[in-house]
Amino acid sequence: MSRIDLNCDLGESFGSWSKGHDEQVMGHITSANVACGWHAGDPMVMDRTVALAKQHGVGVGAHPGYPDLMGFGRRHMDCAPDELKNYVLYQVGALDAFCRKHGVKLTHVKPHGKLYLDCLDREEQARSIAEAVYSYDPDLIYVAFAGARGQTMRRVAGEIGLKVAFEAFPDRSYTPDGVLTARGTPGSVVQDPAQVSEIALRVAQEQKLIAIDGSVIDLEAQTLCVHGDTPTALDLVRSIRETLTQNKVEIAPLTEIVS
Repeated sequence: MSRIDLNCDLGESFGSWSKGHDEQVMGHITSANVACGWHAGDPMVMDRTVALAKQHGVGVGAHPGYPDLMGFGRRHMDCAPDELKNYVLYQVGALDAFCRKHGVKLTHVKPHGKLYLDCLDREEQARSIAEAVYSYDPDLIYVAFAGARGQTMRRVAGEIGLKVAFEAFPDRSYTPDGVLTARGTPGSVVQDPAQVSEIALRVAQEQKLIAIDGSVIDLEAQTLCVHGDTPTALDLVRSIRETLTQNKVEIAPLTEIVS
């Protein structure tokens, strides 16, 4: 039987502004990537999200981003390596404080948005983030981009000694060279539950994904991500879980998959 983790980016509300479907989605996933207050989220939201994850038995990971609330962390920022390390440490430590309050073990770290995608082509950036994670807790799982384009993250994490989980995005389309299609491009966000479930099943069973031009990409992943701000996020996670289970793919938390 194949096994895979199902994660979602959550805790992205801010003050009186609400984003996502956290309460509904949480019951259908095995891991939550919680915004740490810099691209989204705030202390009250972080507290509620960790408590909600504990209630549902969902693994909690930190989702640090660039200090870019206005751009939702989806814009590049030119940061020096030491700056970047401290930015990541600051956010991971903040979320872990709420985990400790609720008696929850922080399990993983997944960079958010442009901070994440910059790691694909910028080794110095990938190394800074990985070193920050390792310095905080060497047992944390580092979530990295699956496929050939994630090789820099894979190599750097291996050199540092971090455990890695590779991630695919069934709610996003991919270019033929294995990166996510730029947001704003027609078809970049996949919202149809049947289509997303088909993508997820192919990744879980065959370690392959069909790019936006119809070409086939090899893509071995231990976790599947649904973006919490996708309008149909709740329908997507429900459908993915149902489809995988019906096809004898076990949904399991990262800590049971990555050792």
